[in-house]
Amino acid sequence: MAITLPERLDDGDSGVDRDNMTPRQIVELLDKFIVGQAAAKRAVAIAIRNRQRRLQLPADLVDEVAPKNILMIGPTGVGKTEISRRLSKLTGSPFLKVEATKFTEVGYVGRDVESMVRDLVDISMDLVRQEHTGRVVMKARAHAEERLLDLLLPPVAPAPPGPPDVEGSTDHEEEVRSRRATRQKLRAQLLAGELDDRSVEVEVDDNNSPSFQIFTGQGADTMDVNMKEMLPGMFGSGRKKRRRMTVSEAREHLAREAADTLIDEDEVCREGLQRAEASGIIFLDEIDKIAGRQGAQGPDVSREGVQRDILPIVEGTVVKTRNGMVRTDHILFLAAGAFHVSKPSDLIPELQGRFPLRVELEALTREDLFRILTEPENSLVRQYTALMATEEVVLTFADEALHALAELAATVNERTENIGARRLHTMMEKVLESLSFEAPERSGDNVVIDEEYVRETLSELVADQDLSKYIL
Repeated sequence: MAITLPERLDDGDSGVDRDNMTPRQIVELLDKFIVGQAAAKRAVAIAIRNRQRRLQLPADLVDEVAPKNILMIGPTGVGKTEISRRLSKLTGSPFLKVEATKFTEVGYVGRDVESMVRDLVDISMDLVRQEHTGRVVMKARAHAEERLLDLLLPPVAPAPPGPPDVEGSTDHEEEVRSRRATRQKLRAQLLAGELDDRSVEVEVDDNNSPSFQIFTGQGADTMDVNMKEMLPGMFGSGRKKRRRMTVSEAREHLAREAADTLIDEDEVCREGLQRAEASGIIFLDEIDKIAGRQGAQGPDVSREGVQRDILPIVEGTVVKTRNGMVRTDHILFLAAGAFHVSKPSDLIPELQGRFPLRVELEALTREDLFRILTEPENSLVRQYTALMATEEVVLTFADEALHALAELAATVNERTENIGARRLHTMMEKVLESLSFEAPERSGDNVVIDEEYVRETLSELVADQDLSKYIL
């Protein structure tokens, strides 16, 4: 088998109704990007389907059905984060990945745990705003086109008031007709892109007003305060300035401005809050790093305190954000950790109870590493062949070369720290280092990577265990 440059990849969810995906469909879509880990895929697929089922329940049961949070246990580099990230993309849900250790890295205080909910709301707002912008994009472009034509050809001034003058009226009407014809020609040129390099002056907002940040007592979150809004008389709220730009740049700027005016911000805020509450996903990574044994002293005290701070967020509480109050009762929490040193039972009992579903992800075998190289739609082989194609270099991997690469990656993982599929990044970069450097001078070449070349290139890396320890 030889793998060459593929056709353009799709996003993996075409033809699927995001709002009504069956667990089997979710697993099949995840299979396109993640190798193995069937138990974890089934667990998250069922969790997503249960969300869809909950929305169809009678009103008296909707608020009673809580999401079944999932704790994923497994070594690094086996797909824990990727499963969560892909899941959010497939469902269109607001998704936030946060390191649990961020809440302890500043000593015993750390970052406010409620900040994860505020960050999720911001992400949800951005998603909803993008969707609303997509709905008005055609209308916004039409507005931008008309404003550009006004800049390129200012409209004719209205006829002066007074008694009708036949000759004057005729001249004015003739000028109006001439301008209309010229405007239509400019419109055709604008749509054809013939005017993209011409310069125009556009009014833009003057954002150079003084501002400062308020550091709240709730943590490291900040609030931007615009002095123009507080003191409009002093700073001239809504002040504009003229800026010269190309027609192409002006079209994008004016379209964004038009879209902002066409979007109902109150509706965006309401829908964004609702989506964060009903379909938000928070991925708590490295949760094993805050697992401390009870009765311990020193840093373990801080870890247990962080667990107790996280507990009400996972159980369900109301968090104040700049966009409004958010309930966390139906946010899905996915936690993950390697649990090399600690174990899940080292978490406080209350937090353990809020993650009723536990799935163990398996360490990757040589066969798994080979499949990771070849099967996913975003595989490393496809990424590198596409990168080399930009230099007009046709890159081909022999089947034996990929088997050798997977074998050597597994060997290094066994001898040193097991970092899973991330080891393949090291190996692939080392194999293609010379080609990547020389690619601009090798335009038009056909390059075949065979087994002998892979083993020769990686022999020193595999033999030097100290070096392979530090190159991740």
